Amino acid sequence: MTTTTTAIVTPPAGAAPAGPRASWAAVLALAGFEARGLLTRLPVLLAFAVYAGWTVWRTRTSFDGFPALQDADRATQTAPLLVGLAVLFSVSQAVLRSRRYDTERHFAVLVLPPWRRTVAHLLSLVPAVLLVAVCVGGQFGWEALKPGAVGNGSPGELLVGPLSVLLLGTLGVLFARLFASAFAAPLLLVVLLFFSMFAAMPQDGDAIRWLMPVVGDYSTRTLPSELLGRPAAWHALYLAGLALSVALAAVLVSGEGAGARSGSGSGPGRVLKGRFVDHRGVHAGLAGAVALTLLGAVTQADGVPAETEKARMRYSTTPQDLQKCSERDGTTYCAFPEWTSRTDDWAEVVDRVRSLAGDAVRDRPLVVRQRVEARYGPDGDAAMTPLTDPNQVSVGTTWGGNRVPEFAVAVAGVLVTGKEAEASAMCDGRLVTVMWLALAGGAEPVADLSRVRVDDSTSGAAVVISETEPLQMTAAHTELVRELLVRPREEVGAKVTANWTELTTPKVTTDRTAHLLGLDAPEEADECGE
Repeated sequence: MTTTTTAIVTPPAGAAPAGPRASWAAVLALAGFEARGLLTRLPVLLAFAVYAGWTVWRTRTSFDGFPALQDADRATQTAPLLVGLAVLFSVSQAVLRSRRYDTERHFAVLVLPPWRRTVAHLLSLVPAVLLVAVCVGGQFGWEALKPGAVGNGSPGELLVGPLSVLLLGTLGVLFARLFASAFAAPLLLVVLLFFSMFAAMPQDGDAIRWLMPVVGDYSTRTLPSELLGRPAAWHALYLAGLALSVALAAVLVSGEGAGARSGSGSGPGRVLKGRFVDHRGVHAGLAGAVALTLLGAVTQADGVPAETEKARMRYSTTPQDLQKCSERDGTTYCAFPEWTSRTDDWAEVVDRVRSLAGDAVRDRPLVVRQRVEARYGPDGDAAMTPLTDPNQVSVGTTWGGNRVPEFAVAVAGVLVTGKEAEASAMCDGRLVTVMWLALAGGAEPVADLSRVRVDDSTSGAAVVISETEPLQMTAAHTELVRELLVRPREEVGAKVTANWTELTTPKVTTDRTAHLLGLDAPEEADECGE
């Protein structure tokens, strides 16, 4: 009779299976490896190169050197989406790498089950997100350091770019876990692009557009920061909650069992602790993340607060009650609190136009009042009505570029006619004098003539852009103004000063204006509305 003896060999302590601490160390090691791989993937490298190049090229001349920081923060949001799409595609491919190369079975002998590998892929997104955050901070800081910067930025708006990249990256991981196909990520990109086009159609006030990562405005108007009415902080919470929800969902679908189980004993049925995802913990975290998402989504859709609506009305109808005024050289400059530093730039234009005017009005007291039409929100483009009080000039909230000669035209119009409302309705020979006063003192008078006209022309009839009602230049006006601007300034200035009274008489004809300024009668048509 043969007796079988079974020897039980206890493995040495050093050969014991790795515990949770070793597993999380492996997760971090894998996350670092995947992060390096993600940042060096060709789509991500190209996206970052385009993003950085576009940001540098655009920021050099953005806002004509006079940014309002409440606009500059939103300008950081769109470009990171390109990086986010590249990250979505690349991280999806990284998650599916083991399936593509048929190495999935080799992971069974490691301490990293699928859900921990999913966590590692999610953590690998952090460096890309942080790099985008650095780029956003650099872009905004560049704007803030420009000498002409005014206003206040919003941390919530600045978080949109990095959070959008995080959200798109987590979507890439989730889709790779749900659909083990290399075509899943490209198909998701197409769906996201289509949905972004669809969601961009609603106008201001429609809640659906706030479900998109980036919610832009469609106006070139700049509002004081307290009038924007954008739920920036709630939108950032919505994006953060949504990204966390997607990340936890990706971990959940990667689990291997019903819950974490601690093995006991030493038999073959022993299961290592940490091999299974704790579904209860993930479910609780997912519930909390979904709650944050819903809180942000619902609150951001509440619309503009009543206090903001009232403030918009005050700024639009009674700006004088909210402004700070200062006087210099006979002109009073009244600006909203965020724009008081810009009065020096306004004063430079006013002094230049005054120096060319006739003696009768050169020392006339003026009031330059900043105005804004805020009742229609950031998307509004309604023109302001001209001021009817004498010797008052409107100036807007934007500056630099074309806004400078446009303001000069407004100043010249009030010096010639006395009232902004009358200057807006003017269509006679006085318009020639107004345009020469406004443009002759600039460095590039003829170029400025094209900048203030809607069609950027220097010939024919055209509309002159204004913060209030536009002016109408006939072809005859344009012909005379162009001839005057190429002549020596001192020569024309002497004629303007000598004939100021008649040049500024209402209904003076264009032919008479040409004669007084030493020009031949214009050959072009002289009928308004052409």
